[in-house]
Parts: sequence; C-alpha cells; structure tokens
Amino acid sequence: MRAMTAESFGGYKELKLVDLPKPAVTDGKVLVRITAAGVTPLDYTILSGKFHDSKAPLVLGNEGAGIVEEGGGTDLPVGSRVMFWGTYGAFENGTYSEWIAVRKGDLCLIPENVDDVSAAGIPVAYLTAQVALTLADFRAGQTVLAPAIGGSIGNAVTQSARALGAKHAISSTTNHAKAEQAKALGFNEVIDTSLEKLDDGVRRITGGNGADIVIDGIGGEVFSEALRALAPKGTLITLGYSANRKTTLDVTDLIGPQRSVRGFNLFLQPPAALTDAWKVIVSLLKSGAIKPIVAKTFPLTEAADALRYLVEGRPFGRVILTI
Repeated sequence: MRAMTAESFGGYKELKLVDLPKPAVTDGKVLVRITAAGVTPLDYTILSGKFHDSKAPLVLGNEGAGIVEEGGGTDLPVGSRVMFWGTYGAFENGTYSEWIAVRKGDLCLIPENVDDVSAAGIPVAYLTAQVALTLADFRAGQTVLAPAIGGSIGNAVTQSARALGAKHAISSTTNHAKAEQAKALGFNEVIDTSLEKLDDGVRRITGGNGADIVIDGIGGEVFSEALRALAPKGTLITLGYSANRKTTLDVTDLIGPQRSVRGFNLFLQPPAALTDAWKVIVSLLKSGAIKPIVAKTFPLTEAADALRYLVEGRPFGRVILTI
C-alpha cells in the first residue's frame, strides 16, 4: 500500500511516499480502508522532532475516516463508514496511508449526514472539546472562551459549547479578515485582537463578568491573557502550545480570584470518557448543531504541502488529505 512516511524528524522534506505491506488484522483490530485523513498541528510537532517518544520511520496521522473491510463483526459490518482517533501517527503508523488496522474501541460510525472528508477532521478536535468541557464541569448557561476561531480546537469548542447551551461561546483571532469570515459563518462572539485585548473583549461581551471556562490550545502569551479573562473561581484547561511553550504568569491572577488551571492530554483520557464524548458528538452531528469546517483538501502525495499550508498558511478550518 502507499503511505507517506517520515523517514526522520527533520521537517517537511522528510515526508516520502513509500510502499508498505498492507496491515494484517489481529484480534481486537479492524482493517479500515482510509478515504480521508485529518492533518493536525501534532503531525508537524512530530515531524519537527519536538514530540517525545515518537520514533522514525513513522507514518503520520492520528485521525481519519474510512470503510471497514475486515474484522468489524456484526456491529461494524464490512462497508461501514467509520471515523477514529488514537495513538496512530505518534506511537505507531498512522492515517497518511491507504489502509490501517484500528483498535475496534477507537472506531465510531459516521452519521449519514456527514461526508468522509468532514468526518476525518472530527475526532481530535471534537473529542478534545467535549472531554475538556466535561472536565471543567461545564453547565448550560455558563460562558466559555476558546481562543483561535480558525483553528480546530478553538472552533470545535466554540461550536460544542454553543450547541450545549452556553450563555456565551467566545473565541478570538489575531486576523481581521478571519474575524469577518467568522461573523459571516455565524460566529458572532469573536474578539478581533488586532483591535482590542482578549480579556477586554471577553469582559465587553459578558458585561464585565469574564468567562467561567477557558479552553486554550495556543499557549504563549495567549495563555496569560486568557487567564485574566476568567471569572472568579473560573477554570482554564490548557492543552496545546501552537504559539509557544512558555508564558509570563502573575500568580496573583490565580490567587486573588481563586482561579484554577488544569492540564489536559487527550492520549491519557480513560476509555469511558471518550465513549461518553462520542455519544454527545454524534448526537450533535446528527442534529446539525455542530459542523466541521474544511478549509482545503490535498491528495495523499501532497502531505508535505498540506502540513505547510496548515502551519504557515494558518487557514480557517481543517486541512484534510484525500486517499
């Protein structure tokens, strides 16, 4: 089978199209013919050699969509359309390929109203959003802030919180054109940080109250700004560092208002939490309350260009490989 493999972790040039044996189906795994694969910032982090424990050569890609070909049993019969996420592309070969053997527990049936390209961009973003909201004890009527409306996590959290009854589902962008694009797509609580500071924008929208929950995948100085945007006793879930791993923190921003900060790693979530999250996600997808946004698709052979477009082009929406 064809696969785009990182022969070493030295950047885009290391991605090569190779021919690998089609994976064999073993107990507990299902053979899936991949139709589309999500391209994520984690793929770039791994390819750049900045992720722990990944070993080259490695087929990248930890989420995707496809068709069951063997091993699914009666609940996932041959021909079923499925989407999935897991340690693929990080600790074992991933979805930048034509076939993959997936653990049965990682698979979720794709609702009929969702196409394969859209489905490939659902697992990482929406599982992260739903599990993180649950960990933060989200309740309808609360205010949620998720910076970076054009990014996968910011967009998924904003959509999910709004669909689940948030009073305010706020996001942000540093780009005025993206702010206008977000408004055109129906995201009416997006702070344009080229015009005002993040915490000022949150307090403007909330009448001075701040956000009950912040889910931040940006890191850097956005983290400290988002922390100041929290309401007293609010919770910040930190789960990424696309801007920077380091920030400047005034501990009085935590102590006085009794705010909490919690780290989040999707790889370490218990299976039951992921199962519960999938149930909510599928229900929201079926109702049309959430809808992934795809910015651009690339063929498998252009995986390096797809990653470059994601990282350097900073598009509004997901980047997907079609297989």
